[in-house]
Amino acid sequence: MRKFLKANIAMAIMVTAVTAQAEDVEVLHWWTSGGEAAALNVLKDDLESQGIGWTDMPVAGGGGEQAMTVLRARVTAGNAPTAVQGLGFDIIDWAMQGSLANLNDVAASEDWDAVVPEALQQFAKVDGKWVSAPVNVHSTNWVWANKAVLDANNINVPSTWEEFTAALDKLKVAGITPIAHGGQPWQEVTVFDGVAMSVLGPDRYKAAFIDLDESVLGGDDMKAAFDRMAVIRSNVDDNFSGRDWNLATAMVINGEAGFQMMGDWAKGEFLNADKVPGKDFECFRFPGTTEQVIFNADQFMMFDQGGKVSAEQAALASAILSPSFQSAFNVVKGSVPARTDVSDEAFDACGKKGIADLAAAAKSGNLYGSVAHGHANPAAVKNAIYDVVTAHFNGEYDSATAVVELVDAVSIAK
Repeated sequence: MRKFLKANIAMAIMVTAVTAQAEDVEVLHWWTSGGEAAALNVLKDDLESQGIGWTDMPVAGGGGEQAMTVLRARVTAGNAPTAVQGLGFDIIDWAMQGSLANLNDVAASEDWDAVVPEALQQFAKVDGKWVSAPVNVHSTNWVWANKAVLDANNINVPSTWEEFTAALDKLKVAGITPIAHGGQPWQEVTVFDGVAMSVLGPDRYKAAFIDLDESVLGGDDMKAAFDRMAVIRSNVDDNFSGRDWNLATAMVINGEAGFQMMGDWAKGEFLNADKVPGKDFECFRFPGTTEQVIFNADQFMMFDQGGKVSAEQAALASAILSPSFQSAFNVVKGSVPARTDVSDEAFDACGKKGIADLAAAAKSGNLYGSVAHGHANPAAVKNAIYDVVTAHFNGEYDSATAVVELVDAVSIAK
């Protein structure tokens, strides 16, 4: 497998180095599902209308791990792409290495400081320098449900953990997979984002995963969160291991499963299948997290191309932050705009809810970085949490052991 991955990385480097043209932007990203590809076409079309070509470098893998492996190989070879999709602390790491271009001229001319939320700026700016262009704001504490399946089983949208587990029991009796899930570490920790918030509450979530307070990481509430993860594990099908997230979404779309706990990129799959919120599917916050938004924001890092921002990079950054693009892209992607001044008029019911939730959470201080998607802590800590949550989900630890292992893993990693 490792040899296969190395061979693919080497081939990707050779192919893109040959095909990229000076007037193109070469974009490395992991948006490869149907809904994601449809959203990305909005950006491609925008640039092509300006006469700028697009050299695509997609690297499959919903959490971006494979894309970062390819990126490291490209940078080591002295052949960095023009722009790269990035998340959270990964952006800061590349900026601290001096790899990213300074976008301050574009940002100043378009007043990004006034329209991009402070929580996003923490990852888009390093030492006062804009190094990436925020595309959107996703949040992870969503649940997606097939409305016909719920209606057929007399299930209302659950608002508490107890109502949620009762719904799972009904679906299991009816012979329907209660929860669609893909067994990959980033997916398990995406579920854990919402579960932990529902048990710990916002203050203790912050203490545990942002402040890394060992008394909270190792406390009784954390054991209760792992107990809830065990309940979720008991309600997924036997073939979940290794399943891509969008295939799990398809199970809900097709009525094979009732619920999926996944970020709002899942909505793009429903829309790509011509499904309508409120009619074909339901979107709601994970029970116990209705006032919180656990966020991650896709951004495009601009890699230094010889000491200055190229005209193509400046055009790409400007296009990404334009209000028209922010609306058009996020309507398709399932996320909400990275600007606070974009109207919700074009958005569907789930999109309008997402925009309103984000505004309310930002105002009330209930906007928290996602553990799963690198917005709560640096990569070493994130990966340590991945290891423990995944081991517990796959039955290697019981909940009491998982708590002990979590404290040890985070202590070593930080």
